[in-house]
Amino acid sequence: MGTGSRSNKALVQGARPALDNFKYQVANQIGVNPPQDGYWGDLPARQCGAVGGHMVRSMIQIAEQSLAGGGAGAVGAATFTGTRTAAGTTPGTTTRR
Repeated sequence: MGTGSRSNKALVQGARPALDNFKYQVANQIGVNPPQDGYWGDLPARQCGAVGGHMVRSMIQIAEQSLAGGGAGAVGAATFTGTRTAAGTTPGTTTRR
């Protein structure tokens, strides 16, 4: 696949920039240096997978809170920035053992 081509599309029109910003925020939170040129192909799959995994985990947490009545349904970009604990997890999340 060539540089700049995308096979996945955002379901909500206009969500792509917010998702890209969220990806860079998550990468910084977990200690992955995001590429300045936007091309992630030079990073190891393990690092890219960690970024994607943390993104999904955060989005699931937001959706669950919304379904449980803890949110207003609409989620702003500021919701995605979480605080980290000393153990390296986001408060309210569980880790696999």
